[in-house]
Amino acid sequence: MRPTAPVTSITTAQSGFDYLPRLMKIYTKTGDAGSTGLFGGGRVAKDDVRVEAYGDVDELNAVLGMARAVEMMPRIDELLVPIQRDLFALGALLATPDIEKMADHLVKARIDEGRIAELERAIDDGESELEPLRAFIVPGGTPKAAALHVARTVCRRAERHVVRLQHEVDLPPLAVIYLNRLSDLLFTLARLANRRAGAGEVTW
Repeated sequence: MRPTAPVTSITTAQSGFDYLPRLMKIYTKTGDAGSTGLFGGGRVAKDDVRVEAYGDVDELNAVLGMARAVEMMPRIDELLVPIQRDLFALGALLATPDIEKMADHLVKARIDEGRIAELERAIDDGESELEPLRAFIVPGGTPKAAALHVARTVCRRAERHVVRLQHEVDLPPLAVIYLNRLSDLLFTLARLANRRAGAGEVTW
């Protein structure tokens, strides 16, 4: 295992795709043989652990978009949009083999210890509205809560793949810490969505 890089923050571009060339065609045919290009150069197989990691982060972002769309809950949704921006930052980081080559593009969102603390405060605030957890919660309830439970499980898968990638390349430790804390927040928000909708919880 290589030592992790002593990086203390993660940043990304203004929108998730500012690092893409302008007027780029959607289909390029360059991946027809089963490989994909990395930011900063180089190609890897589409089942490479790096691609698995940032693919899971992309999937998580999409699931959070679905969670926002299925039901409007402003106090929850206002937490999810910044998280989606964070995930663009994390995806950009995971998709480049050379963090320094991305530095000029990584200008907007920040993931640092302060951001982790914000997630922890959101968890604490959510738990203050909930009954203490005394049993496992069966995922489900309202569409909003169910979507957030799906997001939580995708987040855990992303975390596992990022940990696996961390065994092979230098990554900021905060990449794993962020996903670990985010999965806890998504679980809390799922419970909160059910409570605010007046739906009960099913325990195991």
